[in-house]
Amino acid sequence: MAIVLAIVIVGWVAAALIGSQAYFRGEQSKPIHERNWRSDSFDALAKTVTGTETDFNTRTPAYTYDAFASQGLEG
Repeated sequence: MAIVLAIVIVGWVAAALIGSQAYFRGEQSKPIHERNWRSDSFDALAKTVTGTETDFNTRTPAYTYDAFASQGLEG
């Protein structure tokens, strides 16, 4: 029973680590909202988890004209 429990725990930890890597690598590469462009806390956490810096040359702003940015469009 101890071996089965150890395998379950090791599997859970491995899945958590792989999931964290996938999440942060995905977030580092997808388009980002303007108000989150320079989130120092996200960048620090992502670098800790993935071991790589966020490449701002490959990121593009997203949602340029959403509800947050369009408040000035009211007549």
